[in-house]
Amino acid sequence: MRRNLWIILGVILLIAIGAGFMDWPTGPNISIGKFYKEIKVHEGLDLQGGTHLVYELDTSKIDQKNLQSASQSVVNVIDRRINGLGVSEPVIQTAKIGDKQTVIIELPGISDINEATNLIGKTAQLKFKELDTTAQPTKNADGSTTISGGQNVGTTWKDTELTGANLQSATVDFSKDNGEPEVAIQFNNDGAKIFSALTQKNLQKPIAIELDGEIISAPTVQTQIDNGQAVITGKFTIQEAKKLALELNAGALPVPIKLIEQQNIGATLGTESVKKSLVAGLIGLLLVAVFMIVYYRLPGALAVVALFIYTLVTLALFKLIPVTLTLAGIAGFILSVGMAVDANILIFERVKEELNIGKSMGLAIEEGFKRAWSSIRDSNISSLITAGILYYGTTGVVRGFAVTLALGIFISLFTAITVTRTFLRLFVGTSLEKYLTVK
Repeated sequence: MRRNLWIILGVILLIAIGAGFMDWPTGPNISIGKFYKEIKVHEGLDLQGGTHLVYELDTSKIDQKNLQSASQSVVNVIDRRINGLGVSEPVIQTAKIGDKQTVIIELPGISDINEATNLIGKTAQLKFKELDTTAQPTKNADGSTTISGGQNVGTTWKDTELTGANLQSATVDFSKDNGEPEVAIQFNNDGAKIFSALTQKNLQKPIAIELDGEIISAPTVQTQIDNGQAVITGKFTIQEAKKLALELNAGALPVPIKLIEQQNIGATLGTESVKKSLVAGLIGLLLVAVFMIVYYRLPGALAVVALFIYTLVTLALFKLIPVTLTLAGIAGFILSVGMAVDANILIFERVKEELNIGKSMGLAIEEGFKRAWSSIRDSNISSLITAGILYYGTTGVVRGFAVTLALGIFISLFTAITVTRTFLRLFVGTSLEKYLTVK
């Protein structure tokens, strides 16, 4: 039993050291082969400044049943374009303002509103391409071979007359032969004629589908298609088929959007907010630590150590996930600190009651944790339910508050139930056991 406690303590210390390593301002980035992940604090719009935009969607020509799909298509197009700007952690979400369907966009670090609005407002470009058999390969100085235009041999394409303007719809279907997901596309009358000629010309050859300059699919033509209907097959998962259909619809049926609100938020506000929040958080932590040590003595000091580990782990997860940190998110984190301490207070008071009826220290600690668990569990579940409602029922910074609060609650359960209890158990049966008595 004693050996198991030391093993658990070792795991806790390894977690704390790893979290501290992640929390270091110049903490490590993760690089495994082609996988690379930058470990840093992702600041939200209110902390580093940037641009806040609200677009109204013109859904007058969209059927009610297709409204959600059309809105999601707009979000997909905007997301691709914003990624081209190199924006870190943009927030793009649909919202309803009155009877208007809107898309809210927050771009941290972008101060040039014109640059953002010009890019977002463009219509998605969907093209169908065929292999360019006229391109001639050339030898480079390093001995490699390329096609005119700089592309690799066998991958160069040329435009056709068929574009997203000819595509009527794209839907997810399932193959009648093997039941695998596929994407069914339907062209309008003009598109059907162009597609018929294109498929006749490219039998047993691929036709590439390009969206915003990126090839998203290149199916091989099996037969000439005259009715304007085609099926894109492949080893798709349902999620991949849905994503492809959404991308095609985004290019084919862009919903007109109109900018109705724009706001440029300066970084000065964010800097001041962060300073004040950090000062408030540090003062709060200091006061909590003083109270716990003065009132509960050694158990209180152990709880403060557990609280320190909680802070390290939570901040490390903020960077690792990553969580886009806003001012409201910082508030959620500070609130979860108080809830972490609350769990320790419930445990210590239960331990005190067990000691008062004459139980030994070891038994009092076990019973104290057991009896306090129901209260800790119920209060944290109710808080998690509230955080879930806030996340799914709101937008913007309130969501950041919900995320940090929920994450803090989960980590606080670990530190209160596992870390604090391990510390207390290690002192039982030693010469320091007498100092565990809760006055």
